[in-house]
Amino acid sequence: MRVNKKYSCLPAEEKGIHIINIRAIEDIGYDQHESTLLNSLSKNPDADCKYGLYFRDGKRKVDYILVYHYKKSSAGRTLARRVHHNDSSTRNTKQDQPLPGKGAQLEMGEGEPHVDCHEDDKRFRREEYEGNLVEAGLELEHDEDTKIHGVGFVKIHAPWNVLCREAEFLKLKMPTKKMYQINQTHGLLKKINTVIQKITEPIQPKVAEHKPQTMKRLSYPFSREKQHLFDLSDRDSFFDSKTRSTIVYEILKRTTCTKAKYSMGITSLLANGVYTAAYPLHDGDYEGENVEPNDRKLLCEEWASYGVFYKYQPIDLVRKYFGEKIGLYFAWLGVYTQMLIPASIVGIIVFLYGCATVDENIPSMEMCDERNNITMCPLCDRTCSYWKMSSACATARASHLFDNPATVFFSVFMALWAATFMEHWKRKQMRLNYRWDLTGFEEEEDHPRAEYEAKVLKKSLRKEHKHKETDKEKLTWKDRFPAYLTNFVGIIFMVGLTFAIVFGVIIYRISTAAALAISSTPSGRSSVRVTVTATAVIINLVVIIILDEVYGCIARWLTQIEVPKTDKNFEERLIFKAFLLKFVNAYTPIFYVAFFKGRFVGRPGDYVYIFHSFRMEECAPGGCLMELCIQLSIIMLGKQLIQNNLFEIGIPKMKKFIRYMKLKRRRSLDHEEHMKKKQRYEVDYNLEPFAGLTPEYMEMIIQFGFVTLFVASFPLAPLFALLNNIIEIRLDAKKFVTELRRPVAVRAKDIGIWYNILRGIGKLAVIINAFVISFTSDFIPRLVYLYMYSENGTMHGFVNHTLSSFNVSDFQAGTAPNDPMDLGYEVQICRYKDYREPPWSENKYDISKDFWAVLAARLAFVIVFQNLVMFMSEFVDWIIPDIPKDISQQIHKEKVLMVEVFMREEQGKQQMLETWKEKGKKKGENCNNHSPRLSRSHSGSLSSCHSYPLDV
Repeated sequence: MRVNKKYSCLPAEEKGIHIINIRAIEDIGYDQHESTLLNSLSKNPDADCKYGLYFRDGKRKVDYILVYHYKKSSAGRTLARRVHHNDSSTRNTKQDQPLPGKGAQLEMGEGEPHVDCHEDDKRFRREEYEGNLVEAGLELEHDEDTKIHGVGFVKIHAPWNVLCREAEFLKLKMPTKKMYQINQTHGLLKKINTVIQKITEPIQPKVAEHKPQTMKRLSYPFSREKQHLFDLSDRDSFFDSKTRSTIVYEILKRTTCTKAKYSMGITSLLANGVYTAAYPLHDGDYEGENVEPNDRKLLCEEWASYGVFYKYQPIDLVRKYFGEKIGLYFAWLGVYTQMLIPASIVGIIVFLYGCATVDENIPSMEMCDERNNITMCPLCDRTCSYWKMSSACATARASHLFDNPATVFFSVFMALWAATFMEHWKRKQMRLNYRWDLTGFEEEEDHPRAEYEAKVLKKSLRKEHKHKETDKEKLTWKDRFPAYLTNFVGIIFMVGLTFAIVFGVIIYRISTAAALAISSTPSGRSSVRVTVTATAVIINLVVIIILDEVYGCIARWLTQIEVPKTDKNFEERLIFKAFLLKFVNAYTPIFYVAFFKGRFVGRPGDYVYIFHSFRMEECAPGGCLMELCIQLSIIMLGKQLIQNNLFEIGIPKMKKFIRYMKLKRRRSLDHEEHMKKKQRYEVDYNLEPFAGLTPEYMEMIIQFGFVTLFVASFPLAPLFALLNNIIEIRLDAKKFVTELRRPVAVRAKDIGIWYNILRGIGKLAVIINAFVISFTSDFIPRLVYLYMYSENGTMHGFVNHTLSSFNVSDFQAGTAPNDPMDLGYEVQICRYKDYREPPWSENKYDISKDFWAVLAARLAFVIVFQNLVMFMSEFVDWIIPDIPKDISQQIHKEKVLMVEVFMREEQGKQQMLETWKEKGKKKGENCNNHSPRLSRSHSGSLSSCHSYPLDV
């Protein structure tokens, strides 16, 4: 049978009465057959409590759940439970005293294994902690007779007086009786808004919270002295489930268990295994027949479904169910996805422009023209032979798709897009703050973390041992210096490891290219560059995905040894370390291709070697931009497909399956228990715990970097990001609604440190795109040739201008091709891509003046582009106000209305006092002018006159 008990404070006279022994008669199992028959005829008690959503009385709602493991003997399960659920007198005794009933357990179960001291200690701590919760005003009910054997549940309910008290402490803004009309647009704007609403009506979610509101209740921080201001007609719904769980969680955090001088809140108890889980309940089932309507079911239908991918998100309902912090994440993700639509359209136009003009591009036409008969120098020593430039025709034509004048415009557009996106999000955030009554909200300092308290305790104990007078201890930089040093060395090592892996991939590329060049087939030699590039990028992708997971764990460990004081400090430091490591991991291979590949090659006859045998690799004749595009696209798409989607779907499913198999092994074979419907808290216990929003934000921030940092080389990046995010929103929604335990609602007015990271990436993107255009692409060399060297003002002759000549007789010994006649004729002069003097010059193979002219133009472009785009971004930032005008007006209107409400209240009190005084004076005059016949009752009448105002 299910044993449930609500803690209550018993009078001192009743504390010695052992009521448990009476319950034990039923627990041991007397008259089991008769009780089973009675239960079958009575009403199902689980249905009365809505299968765990309410206490057994069916009236008090379960606001929070604590879960713990307990050990029980095979023959005395109920007796062990009897000892564990002692009466309230047990909790009031000292913890080092044996519990009442413990001796009985030993007498009745001598042959049973005794529960170890560690389990006893956990039980003592639970009893003390739960007793303190009762003293704080919470109501508890236990349940150990569940389908999950060895797991006990503590159901917590916050009564009305506790909710009011804590709401006042937390300064929760609650709706008052006063309602006011929201300012509406007029004239042309009103007509435009009406048309837009009609057009977008099919893509609006069908939830009440998403409908446009014309009236809004005035909100004010809850006060028990001013309860008359608030609409308390329905007390059950005044505090919704999100607010109730938040209030209970605050009580759980500050309520302590002081055993062994260790102040332990719920975070400490969870960290020490006293409790194994703590979570609020979901509102009910989201699927199945005869499911009562609830917010979770509505979210599943209108939000967490792939079939509604084209609809707006019901952000207000998400906030109502999960809290402001999670609501802000999905609101930000929705704004980001919407802003990707114009960026994707412009990116597609730029790509189509490249496709349309590829046949008109003179440089690529010259490279593909076999009549030019340009013989190129070997790509490697000895094994590689001379080759025709026309063999790289496909690469040259493909490079034009991404390396054309439109990409410069697209880079400027994306820089302004990033600035506009940030401003748009700030305005959206202010609208949400107004709608969610967060204006004026300031985050207060959080409770210290369990690890911080433990560290401070150890420090204080060490000082007490040395007989030192100590004030309230705290951790200084000296205490944290070893952790800081470990963090610095660890991060440097991880960054060095990333560079070493990239260097290893470079060695692979060079050695594989040399090995494939030995191939005797012309087709094999022509596909060497594509094969090497594709395989190297795949290796990079696999390494990035693996190191991402490793770096995430290392960043968490490095943050833990720092022992930050609060959860907010812990989260910010973790985000900084994880972002730094994952940023370096994701972008290092791309930075190498963009800015380092082909820069330190040397020249024929004087190449730069690695380990005295491997030649540094060169860019393709069409430039490194095409290879950068391949690298960026594969890494971006691979991370989104494998890491963001498959991992998010596969890993939770796998964990859920493993938990299911473990529970299946532990489940009793009792048919009656097996057929019993699970309680709500049992179902939620089997869900995955909520691990925070850091992984969700991190993958989107890294994607934002792919979209903005190297967008000059890959205009289709916004399109692929948009397609991914459409799936990502519904995937995350489904995970939050169906796969995760309900998280505790956290109030927040912004997205925190992530906004600063976004701004930093946006400014870095301007600089990187300036360098990509000027140094990686051929945009600047083409401009220099067109305006300085072209004879007829066209691009004819550009390819020949960018190639230098080399006399094959100047090869170093042992580096010349083994088969110089591979092309069918003897080669005397070969060409290579560089700006150097020809072999017939006095200063042969020296850097030419053309190189310095191009370099000066490149640096000038970087300076002009960076300052111009930065100025335009700041102008966009300045011209768009952070707070929308209508919202600032509404906030001002709320302040005025609140002042009016209090002024009327004060005036009403003043008038009432004056009325009482006037009535008191009139009554006194009447008493003074009384008749002589009533003189005998003068004293009584007078007393009644004086007491009249008080009675009123």
